[in-house]
Order: sequence, then C-alpha cells, then structure tokens
Amino acid sequence: MNNTVYLYVFDTMSDWEIGYLTAELNSGRYFRQGLAPAKIVTVGIEKTPVTTAGGLKIMPDIKVDECSITSVGALILPGGDTWGEAVHVPLLKMAEMCLKEGIVVGAICGATFGLAQAGLLDSRGHTSNDLGYLKMICPSYTGEEYYKAESAVTDGKLITATGVAPLEFTVHVLKALDVVSPETLDAWYRLNKTHEPKYFYELMSSIQ
Repeated sequence: MNNTVYLYVFDTMSDWEIGYLTAELNSGRYFRQGLAPAKIVTVGIEKTPVTTAGGLKIMPDIKVDECSITSVGALILPGGDTWGEAVHVPLLKMAEMCLKEGIVVGAICGATFGLAQAGLLDSRGHTSNDLGYLKMICPSYTGEEYYKAESAVTDGKLITATGVAPLEFTVHVLKALDVVSPETLDAWYRLNKTHEPKYFYELMSSIQ
C-alpha cells in the first residue's frame, strides 16, 4: 500500500474509536515482514487546533485542500457530534474522490452519517449505529437495501463500522490494506476481544 494514511481530525471527534487502528498503523509492530509503519497525517478543515471528545488538542498537519489522493493509501474518518454540519462537505467530497480512485475509506460511528448525507452509502454495502436512526437524521439516504446490521462492513474500498466496534473497524481496515497476515490479525483480534492469554502466544508465534 501507499505508506501515507490521512486521519481526519475535528472538534468533538471520538478519539477512542480510532485508537486501536492508529496505534497499529503508526507502530507497524505486527505488519508483514519488510513493511514499514504507516505515516499518519492528520487533516483538518483549517490548520488550527481541534479538541477531541476526550479533551485532547490536536494541531492538524495539513488542511483538506492540501491533500493529495495520488499519494495516500487510506482516509480514516472518526465519529463525532458534528457530522451533520456543512463544515465537513470538503472532506466528504474528498472521500468520494478516494472511493472513485480505489483508495480505502474507513468511517466509524457518526462519520457514516456524513457519508450517508453525501450519498456515498446509497449503492454500497455498509453499516452504521442503527438503520432507523440513520434514516431519521439523513432524510436523503436511500441505501437501506445495502444496510447490514453488523459491527463492521467492507464493500470494495469502503469500510464502515458502528461506534462500539473499534476492534472490528481496525481489523477491517488492516485487512483492506493487507499489511498484516490473516493469522496475525486473527490472533490480535481474539486477544483484544476475549483477553485470553492463549491468543497472546498465538499472536507472538504468528510474527516469528
């Protein structure tokens, strides 16, 4: 994959929803042998500090209009309380461009509402926090037949997840980027999901 991953950052973003993913991308500790860790570039509407839901302040590395989809491997969209606002339109247009160019777009929780409003879920398999709620807050959404009541869904290069599935979201994105072997990814997921020590040993064995 291209080594650069764009992470959209904005006021109210749900920082915990992308914590597992960013940690594994940035460290590359379980990546396939010979692959370098990803370079995470934070993207903001403006190059001014944003405050996450957890109270963390982040200064975006670049603005949306400075992004180059020819040099990025994935675009990650966290949840947050403001996805219904017009401020996110430039980013959603970029997400549409990424999908057209075959670039992975991962959206979790509230970010799926933004995609729905932009019409990007009307013809692709997807999930969200709840179908009824999605239809209520996105009147223009017409993708009900493509909705799947699952923790995370991959359809081509689009990955969507519910807000309570950060582990599943991470698995789907890492799988789409093909940076971790299936054996390693399975052990990693089972260890974090079940907390059973046996999966730690399976994880360590898989990267030997």
